[in-house]
Amino acid sequence: MAHGFDPSNAPFDRLTAAEIEVVRAALDIGYFRPGEILVGKADAPTNLFVVMKGHVEEREGGETIASLGPGDAFDARALIQGVGGRDFVAAEETLCYLLPRETAMRLIADNRNFAAFFYTEISRKLDAAAADNEAARTGGAMQARLGDLHLHEAVFVDAACSLEAAMRRMSEAGAKAIFVRDGARVGIVTATGLAEAAILKRQPLEAPIGPAATWDVVACDLEAPVAEALVQMTKRGVRRVAVRKGAEFTGVLEDVDLLAFVAGGAQLVGARIDRASGLDELARAAGEIERQIKVLRRQGVRIDVICDLVSDLNRRLLARTFRLVAPPSIAENGCLIVMGSEGRAEQTQRTDQDNGLILAHAVPETALARFRDDFFTALAQFGFPPCPGGVMVRNPQWSKPVEEWRADVALWTAAPSEDAHMNLAILCDGQAVAGDPDLLKTVKVELFAAMRGEPARLAHFARAVDQFPSPIGLFNTLSPDTIDLKKGGIFPIVHGVRSLALERGIEATNTARRIADLADEGALALDFARELTQALFCLMTLKLDAALGLAAPRVTAMDRDLLRDALRIVKQFKDLLRRRFNLGLF
Repeated sequence: MAHGFDPSNAPFDRLTAAEIEVVRAALDIGYFRPGEILVGKADAPTNLFVVMKGHVEEREGGETIASLGPGDAFDARALIQGVGGRDFVAAEETLCYLLPRETAMRLIADNRNFAAFFYTEISRKLDAAAADNEAARTGGAMQARLGDLHLHEAVFVDAACSLEAAMRRMSEAGAKAIFVRDGARVGIVTATGLAEAAILKRQPLEAPIGPAATWDVVACDLEAPVAEALVQMTKRGVRRVAVRKGAEFTGVLEDVDLLAFVAGGAQLVGARIDRASGLDELARAAGEIERQIKVLRRQGVRIDVICDLVSDLNRRLLARTFRLVAPPSIAENGCLIVMGSEGRAEQTQRTDQDNGLILAHAVPETALARFRDDFFTALAQFGFPPCPGGVMVRNPQWSKPVEEWRADVALWTAAPSEDAHMNLAILCDGQAVAGDPDLLKTVKVELFAAMRGEPARLAHFARAVDQFPSPIGLFNTLSPDTIDLKKGGIFPIVHGVRSLALERGIEATNTARRIADLADEGALALDFARELTQALFCLMTLKLDAALGLAAPRVTAMDRDLLRDALRIVKQFKDLLRRRFNLGLF
């Protein structure tokens, strides 16, 4: 019996008190000399190992891919599958707790949360970890279903119903919006819409309500998570969403009820941006965006939802700024684009100004120079620092007529260099946020045409995935000083996926969307595509939590296990890319 065993580390922290006693009674202790193999890649392990003292290296093909320290458990996969796949070697004198396989298997069968640690798919582990973290933080606020919230009754009237009768029906129900039926279609009218029809448009009270209805109803399913309604309200700039069960509308969710439930304010920030009449108002709204990120993450909101919300708010901020500072010669003939993580809708914390301007034709240089300075100064006021590489509207290289952009693309693709590939990658992620989006489409058509069917160019472009080594280590702390998750994990996924998307002519810019499109086209196996997406989300979440100060000083065993799994997926993906683009030739 191991009396000194600490059950607070994953996966044992998921066990009941009685189950922990079962573990204590079954544990043995093993001593291993430096260089001794604890589990071989072809072995059928008889124990689950937990490091007590010393360190164990996990090796694949002779390469060390992880280093395990006190509290770390291994090899869960081999225990379940009955065979290893990797070598676990003592890096120094090591002591391990040994939990017999039959005991571990019995606990796995009896305890679903304990079993989650042993999943081979990182997506299933992340789901389990997210549920634990979310429950610990907020009791499930953002993951609750819309059916759990207070919904206003769905009130229906016919399209031929008079404005007066509709107003009376709305008042009787205490509603702020009612549904309108016109044959098979259903629309919605708000109290504001009725007032505008009767007062501003001077419609007679006997007039039918149908023309006042909005037929493009913003709706979410009753079983959808609360986060989805928040995203819809923010993106569409509305104060309510219709709630449906299947094809039938069952109620209305108002913004005040949603915001009261989640204690957040992303939708309100979006409204402030849209109403801002000057740069000072925009600056105040921009400050709120930063605060929302921490609020949402503390609530356990998934990283992809946070990115979606933050990206939408930032794009609205930039679009509003463009409309406030651009003179007519630019506003009517230009396209403002965002690039980098902003273009991929993967922005969380505010980073450098990554933006550009495409003009339909040349404009007066004085007007263009003034706009470049005004736009740059406004974003700096909002907290966006200058881009060290100069990728911003202020730089004439990134704000010019469309024909000059097309000429640059031709040059970057014809004469490959590190700078040229970086510029192509930046432009490849570009998204229009204001002005004429067809200008960006014109430039991207040039880019895709120049790269598709050009294996040498694509290979030169893709080889940047090997620019940074994947980090290995004990992962006991998580900070920019110990593990660079962006360089070692996030960048290889983002750039590798970008390379495959460019090869296939996939126009999506978001990495997760690109992965899904690649899977649809058969370029990635469906299971691997899912794992790659979840590995990206895992790395982004760990990076954001560390940056926000939400990560514990010492990472939990589950976080370390997730991180190791994510980096294994990164390694597999890099191997796939090396084969696909013959990167060994460079």
